Amino acid sequence: MTRKEIRNEAKKEKIKEDSYAKNRTIGGHTDVVFDFLNYTFFILFTIICVYPFYYLFINTISSNGLVQKGLVNFYPRGIHFDNYWNLRQVNDLSNAFLVTLSRTLAGTALTVAASGLVGYLMTKQELWHRKFWYRFMVVTMYFNAGLIPGFMNMQLLGLTNNYLVYIIPGIVNVFNIMMVKTYIESIPAELEESASIDGASYWTIFVKIIWPLCKPILATIAIWSAVGHWNSFQDSLIYMSAQPKLYTLQHRLYIYLNTTSNLQALMSNSTTGLSEATRDSLLNVKVIQYTISMVTAIPILLVYPFMQRYFEKGIMLGAVKG
Repeated sequence: MTRKEIRNEAKKEKIKEDSYAKNRTIGGHTDVVFDFLNYTFFILFTIICVYPFYYLFINTISSNGLVQKGLVNFYPRGIHFDNYWNLRQVNDLSNAFLVTLSRTLAGTALTVAASGLVGYLMTKQELWHRKFWYRFMVVTMYFNAGLIPGFMNMQLLGLTNNYLVYIIPGIVNVFNIMMVKTYIESIPAELEESASIDGASYWTIFVKIIWPLCKPILATIAIWSAVGHWNSFQDSLIYMSAQPKLYTLQHRLYIYLNTTSNLQALMSNSTTGLSEATRDSLLNVKVIQYTISMVTAIPILLVYPFMQRYFEKGIMLGAVKG
């Protein structure tokens, strides 16, 4: 190779290096701009999501008079916690809280157990008429009898004005079963085969192998079920007309938010022996709306962060197969 050719090759290499360096610089600037816009968008989106809960909270701990006038928007004013303490004076609120808590715990546990077991059974090719039962369940997702036939059915079963109406109808959820079935099908079949060769029964395989591996999707179902039970009030409204003691917390909240006169009547029976200032505080409907809304949201807000990692993993893996 001549000296001229060597110089030409050196020039070409230098041009390539300069071009690479220029592109890297431009790309670096592009990445910085993208990161800035990305972080800005998600910070603003987070603020939009968090602000309603923050607004509720600062209004529950601020001066009731200022809250009534709509003067508390960005920071608390006249901080106190009497509103939370005074909620104990509201008739049957503590009982409604216990009813909601118990149905949430029991209903969630049974729903998770049933979804896991039935979802596992639906993956077994040797299940008698498996396709028929699976399709039969799927059909129920698209058709239902309606409100009045549903009420008549619960009445014939003796579940109206019965605590079990909160638990039994929600145990089997077809969508949850489909999620578990799809998730189990993503688990290597060799695990079950090796256990079966060693003499393990279906029940042993399910309890010792499948159930532990299904924690992400089961935790996801637990979140859905718990939120559904905690926020439910329609079943209490429809089926508990003769059993006020079995009203859920959300049903009580519904009454407070929609019937001011009934709210005042309920609390007037509970204000005996209280000071006038405390009575006025209790009869402050707007403050009570905010306070009860905050109280009903707090448990879910506290539980969700601990389940989030399972929730994300369960959603992703549960949707791998169709």
